[in-house]
Amino acid sequence: MAEFMTGLKRTNYCGDLQIADVGKEVTVCGWVQRCRDLGQLIFIDLRDRTGIVQLAFNDKTDKEIFDKAFACRSEFVLAAKGIVCERSAKNKDIPTGEIEVVVSDLRVLSKAQTPPFEIVDETNTKEELRLKYRYLDLRRRPLQNNIMLRSKVAKVTRDYFYENGFVEIETPMMIKSTPEGARDYLVPSRVHRGKFYALPQSPQIYKQLLMLSGFDRYIQLARCFRDEDLRADRQPEFTQIDMELSFVDVDEIMEINEGLFKRLFKEVQGKELITPFERMTYKEAMETYGSDKPDIRFDMKIQDISDIVKNCGFGVFADAIKSGGSVKAIVAKNAASVYTRKEIDKLTEYVKGIGAKGLAYVRWVDEPNASFKKFMTDDELSAVYNKLKAEKGDVIFIVADKTDTVLTTLGALRLIVAKRLEIIPNEYKFLWIVDFPFFEYDEESGEWLAMHHPFTMPKEECLQYLDTDPSKVIAKAFDLTLNGIELSSGSMRITDYELQQKMFRALKLTDEEIEAKFGFLVEAYKYGAPPHGGMGIGLDRAVMLMCGADSLRDVTAFPKVQNASELMSACPACVDKENLDVLGIEVKETPDS
Repeated sequence: MAEFMTGLKRTNYCGDLQIADVGKEVTVCGWVQRCRDLGQLIFIDLRDRTGIVQLAFNDKTDKEIFDKAFACRSEFVLAAKGIVCERSAKNKDIPTGEIEVVVSDLRVLSKAQTPPFEIVDETNTKEELRLKYRYLDLRRRPLQNNIMLRSKVAKVTRDYFYENGFVEIETPMMIKSTPEGARDYLVPSRVHRGKFYALPQSPQIYKQLLMLSGFDRYIQLARCFRDEDLRADRQPEFTQIDMELSFVDVDEIMEINEGLFKRLFKEVQGKELITPFERMTYKEAMETYGSDKPDIRFDMKIQDISDIVKNCGFGVFADAIKSGGSVKAIVAKNAASVYTRKEIDKLTEYVKGIGAKGLAYVRWVDEPNASFKKFMTDDELSAVYNKLKAEKGDVIFIVADKTDTVLTTLGALRLIVAKRLEIIPNEYKFLWIVDFPFFEYDEESGEWLAMHHPFTMPKEECLQYLDTDPSKVIAKAFDLTLNGIELSSGSMRITDYELQQKMFRALKLTDEEIEAKFGFLVEAYKYGAPPHGGMGIGLDRAVMLMCGADSLRDVTAFPKVQNASELMSACPACVDKENLDVLGIEVKETPDS
């Protein structure tokens, strides 16, 4: 039977006790990590969110308390009162390893069944089982540290923005469905039958309206929702450090956010960041790294060899160039011992799986061995090696195709190879990507499509090309990346009514669509809109990188898995017919339901 804590009040957390506390009487509370029965002595490791402390029991001191300790098992909840003493056998592996609490009063507050897996820091238990019992998994030290770090990041973020004149304002959670790039999660209305709210993919429209309302610096740790395919750095619900600023330009927004990360890394991790962060145009990022969120912690840049091989005898290279494509390469230094022919064959299958036709290579052990050697002269081969500055021990990977395919393929390959060679340093490299194209050409439809939301401001010098040459229109948009992960997207916003109408027409929106989706915002622009811009930082992703975690699930208390379900509570779940009838909704069965 569990005991109440009558007369016992926690005075200290387990992990906070240290050698300076010797002689003090303390009361600690927590869960039993493990028990060690040494006959006349029993030791219990007691755990709370701050760490572990050893409790000591002697059967000659107090037999009743000793018997209570003897009955304790893993995950029992205890309150223990006693004197902090110096340990005779110290444990250097834990912060409290120099002391122990010699217990004079012990209360068993709650007994526990044997958990479905052992609650230890490092575990081999399958993630599915741990997510089913997430409340137990969250008792593990690594996850608790991640969640507490996330809490500190949120606090420091709020402090920083308050000190810089921002006002925290909550925006609605149930809004009108508007196009934001992903599918909306919809909420049916009981009062307005047949109509739906949408959960916000971002507070985009509301934060722009707040600028029109005169709140020139807005901040919110906003919950956002997107119904899209999940991966390690995505969850259907996530937190965004959302901001908007009036009477500023791009440089000022960047400076504010660099200050935020400088503050976060100093206060949360004790690291000094050097600002300003490096900037790179979208064009340079794609041509050099094959990605608009490049990992610049290592070199291995993409190099163009089209001019050397355009007239060579290897048809794969020559034909790609004649068709308007290109031939580009990356050089993996000192990789020949790692990348055997068998390993390269695996990479070839990988690149075919992501859209490339194949992978040519040169593996240089004693002499360069090119997969296309018989199709090219020695002089042509030497020209390739010299251009790439390749040498003995290197492996060259070459892709020939449409230029977009070549770049994205080598961009993905570069990351895989770097991880395999273990050449990525353990450091933080922030990078701003600027000068994004406003439109991208869609080959299927033969049309130019917008890359950004419809309120993104084009650069002033590009306005003349909106109707004549969309390829020349550059957006006043910017992304912040860290170690190859996109942390944030932002832009300056259109505030001129006429320009906004022109932009809607460029996006091929009809007057009816404009009115239905954005009518209230367009109307607001008629009443004096200040120049403004903003961005949203993925708090979850930032914390994931700061923790060195592999997935957002490691920094989210109750995450969803890849099919957007939560294994612990088994949601989403069916709703009974009575509730559906109230909403005027009928569920239609499908063959795969």
